[in-house]
Amino acid sequence: MIVAALVIGVISFLIYVKWRQTYWTRRGVPTAKTEFFFGDIRTSMTGAEPLAVRTKNRYNEVKAMGVQHAGFYMALRQIYFPVDLQIIKNIMQQDADHFQSHGSYYHQNDVLSMHLFSLENQKWKELRAKLTPAFTSGKIKMMFETLTEKTEFLVGAVGKLADKSEGFAIKDVCGNFTTDVIASCGFGIECDSLNDPDNSFRMFGKKLLVPNLMRFFLINTVNWNLLSKCGFQIFGHKTSQFFVDLVKDTIKHREDNEVFRKDFMHLLLQLKNQGVISDNTNVNRTKSDAKGILSETDIIGQCFVFFFAGFETSSTTMTFVILELVQNQDIQDKLRREIKEVLAKHDGKLTYEAVMEMTYLDQVVNEALRKFPPLPFIPRKCTRTYQIPGTDVVLQKGTTVHIPVWGIHNDPDYYPNPDVFDPERFSDENKASRPEYSFLPFGAGPRTCIGLRFGKLQSKVGIIALLNNFKFTLNKKTPMPIQIDRGFIITVKGNIWVDAIRL
Repeated sequence: MIVAALVIGVISFLIYVKWRQTYWTRRGVPTAKTEFFFGDIRTSMTGAEPLAVRTKNRYNEVKAMGVQHAGFYMALRQIYFPVDLQIIKNIMQQDADHFQSHGSYYHQNDVLSMHLFSLENQKWKELRAKLTPAFTSGKIKMMFETLTEKTEFLVGAVGKLADKSEGFAIKDVCGNFTTDVIASCGFGIECDSLNDPDNSFRMFGKKLLVPNLMRFFLINTVNWNLLSKCGFQIFGHKTSQFFVDLVKDTIKHREDNEVFRKDFMHLLLQLKNQGVISDNTNVNRTKSDAKGILSETDIIGQCFVFFFAGFETSSTTMTFVILELVQNQDIQDKLRREIKEVLAKHDGKLTYEAVMEMTYLDQVVNEALRKFPPLPFIPRKCTRTYQIPGTDVVLQKGTTVHIPVWGIHNDPDYYPNPDVFDPERFSDENKASRPEYSFLPFGAGPRTCIGLRFGKLQSKVGIIALLNNFKFTLNKKTPMPIQIDRGFIITVKGNIWVDAIRL
């Protein structure tokens, strides 16, 4: 009897998996090669092929099929994979009201998951509207002084390494710099990661980036309410408690002592206590009828995602820029000339206006983001049944969509000789010659990354400080060609070793 039940159970499971993994075939959508149960992600789960590389290769495979889109499976989860730019534009912009979600895990009992990236539908709309005034050019300019103060530590740290006449890991230096920037501008705290790389803020930041296959499996296979009842927290209890306590302590200190600081935290406290962002220095309620529109929990979630999304993506952008500049000394020299010429016009001072004048710097950063975008794909979840225009394909509510950013950015149809680092691709003339939605480092449409201006700005400021003071060359310890690491953010496996000479 037991044996018969087991046999029936196994057969039922096999039939169920087979049925789930013929979902796209039944709907007439081309499908990538599918392995039983694993679908298209076994190599990524085992580490044999990083997720970013698998996504890029999948894009090339689908393009080679000559079709507009395809479907694949992450285990039993069906993923819609468009490669046609018009379809991508429809999903991200024109019909964005059908895709008001990233499909990322969130639950009200898990504070660190309740942030702008994860929330969906009306909750996301309301929070986005509340936070948008905090990310205008004017408010980012307000934080510029706080940001540039960190470049003194960056130059000092690289100077010490240069004086040793030894190669050093630029990836770690950039990560320490952006950690200090986000800690200061986002949390209003000072941590000197450039001189103390083992401080708790930096260590917890590194932990966030370590791939956790078990958590990935759970949030993709188990009901989120059930996970919450079991005490699940997406980043673990210890990490969650660290960031929750950190933000709560900062809020209490600011409010009790009426501390004003030109940073993101100040803007959030104004929204919490006054309901509006203003130019005054008050953090507490100033009128009896003032109504806050953010809760303490909201602030914790937003501070966390500001850190999580900001420090690593900006540091990897800086790292890839340096990697390309050490291999293309003519581009490094041209960029340095622009930096020095513009700074000279501003009396040698690094100002917000000076950064905005550096057009070649913008081209260099954009080319780095083209060749190595922070995310290999941008997720969307279908929140309303949607028919793909011009086709018979209907996406059911709940279907996950992966926009293949890295594949598009390295498609020779849009970027001839994509492996060549060429900042001129982003001249006004060349940008105008490319189709829309062929450059998506920060997404597009209503769910474009709200912090993209700040992210690019901190990368640019770091690069300016480095090139204005040092000449960089590639150290022989760097394994070439580079390999991409595991994880959801495109990073170099191992490190990029460089030599620096003071100018």
